[in-house]
Amino acid sequence: MKTKYAITTIFAAVIGLSACQKPNVVNNTSNSASNVIRIASVSPLSGGSANAGTDNLNGATMAVEEINANGGIEVAGKKYTLELVAEDDAADPKQGTTVAQKIADDKSIVAVVGHYNSGVTMAANPIYARANLVAITPDATNPDVIGKAPKTDSGITSMYRMVAHDGMRGPAMAVFAQGRGYKKMAVFDDATAFGKGAADQVENKSKELGIEIATRESLTDKTTDFKTVLTKAKSSVVDSIMWGGLDDTAATLVKQARELGLTAALFSPDACTDNYMKLAGKAAEGTVCSVSGIPLSEMKAGADFKKRYEKRFAGQTVQAYSPYAYDAVYVVAEAIKKAGVTNDRAKIAAAVANVQIQGLTGDIAFEASGERKNPVVSFVEAQGGTWKTVTK
Repeated sequence: MKTKYAITTIFAAVIGLSACQKPNVVNNTSNSASNVIRIASVSPLSGGSANAGTDNLNGATMAVEEINANGGIEVAGKKYTLELVAEDDAADPKQGTTVAQKIADDKSIVAVVGHYNSGVTMAANPIYARANLVAITPDATNPDVIGKAPKTDSGITSMYRMVAHDGMRGPAMAVFAQGRGYKKMAVFDDATAFGKGAADQVENKSKELGIEIATRESLTDKTTDFKTVLTKAKSSVVDSIMWGGLDDTAATLVKQARELGLTAALFSPDACTDNYMKLAGKAAEGTVCSVSGIPLSEMKAGADFKKRYEKRFAGQTVQAYSPYAYDAVYVVAEAIKKAGVTNDRAKIAAAVANVQIQGLTGDIAFEASGERKNPVVSFVEAQGGTWKTVTK
């Protein structure tokens, strides 16, 4: 695939193939290895989360292309271009650790943008820490992703997050539900680190606020039949449902709820994608999602990003977190410049703590823990086939 930019992007050989297989290399530049800096993008490029994972990769790709088009990165008086290595973790912790080890063993890779799923991210964290590799997740929101992330042997933070975590947005969702007058909620989750963690946060705050939790069930991220738990929720006369899971399962759940005549409002932290709208159809109407950051429509350059994204990736639309993957690449680029080196993982990881930039998603700087400073939680609602930002 030829572009006008000086970029080398390494994609998985075929979406859905094992992470252990050798990727295809699409090389559109004559740059030698001596003036190329390699970073990895890791996300689910196959399976039920492939839509979101590809969106993350697209955001990272756009940033790499733009940086290279603007002359690359200057370090110690020399210009370098970025090369993106894309790997598929399939939203599976086992495959995620295999991919992480593959990246760690490749000494030419100096930083990671990923992963997408919290459970996969936590499984990969120790591997990156041992290798002195910094990883910046655009969207893994379980608090333990940062809270329990190991540091490198020299005590350097190696895991950073671009968005608010579930300990912030879960309670905010419960407060939002109370503000809308909901009093009786069913809480379901997909038993993943992200899904269960998000559901627990909503459940705990809802109880504190006096919202009755009529039923609480754990399913899986592969569940396709929700009718048993939905029938139970309907018999309990719930007025709201919280789904701790991703957009594909959220769409199945809400369609089956409406088929059963269950009109309860659906709350879900990560269903706010065009993919969800497509899968859920008319049943999506009224779904409320919490966004761990600023919605694209509220970003100052959001409209321009959307236009450029859709031109670059024909037939695709921006999902929830590609802007955060895009900004994560710029964080890595700035850290490399601050470190003044191109191949010292530990120095680049240490430099991330001092990065302060204005990104597409707002001001970017980090706490010592690896959390983004002053993260934002927003809410969007499905209205007439589109997502509208709402405050109450």
